[in-house]
Formats: sequence, structure tokens, C-alpha cells
Amino acid sequence: MKNTDSGSLRSAMNIGPTIERRLREIGVFTLADLADMTPAAAYRKICERHPDKTIPVCYYLYSLQGALLGLHWDDLPPELKRELREQVDLYTP
Repeated sequence: MKNTDSGSLRSAMNIGPTIERRLREIGVFTLADLADMTPAAAYRKICERHPDKTIPVCYYLYSLQGALLGLHWDDLPPELKRELREQVDLYTP
């Protein structure tokens, strides 16, 4: 079940003020925007926008996917976590 309503990002599971701010910087304002962009693409854009920062996979990539699924990032199945990491690797130059 995907939670892609157009409500506030901050009200979504796993999305705190920092992640919300960084999502807004890349043009993501709703969960529907995030679903359209995909968590992997959003994670890569955030990393590209902040090359001087370490952007943890668990707190960003998994959190973004978890927000769409209504799950805590640590509750994502291992196979889904692997798939997400592979998707991010596809964006690596």
C-alpha cells in the first residue's frame, strides 16, 4: 500500500525537517512528487546537491521509500533495500 497523498512531507513517516528541506530543494513537495521522482532519483539528487556532506543511505534512501510505503526505514525488507541500492548505483556516473 503506497501512501502518496499530497499532504505535508513532514507528516509522513521518516521525514523530519532536514529531509523535508532537502527534498524541497530538489523540487519534491509532496509524497506524490516523491513517488513520481522515485526515492533512488531523489537520493542521488540530494547527494549531488550536497557533495560535501555524507548522506546516509539508511536515513535518506530507505527513509524516502519507507515514507511512500508507510514503514519505518529499518522495517523495509532486505531485498527491497538491495534493489534500492542497485537503483542508486545506476545513477552513479
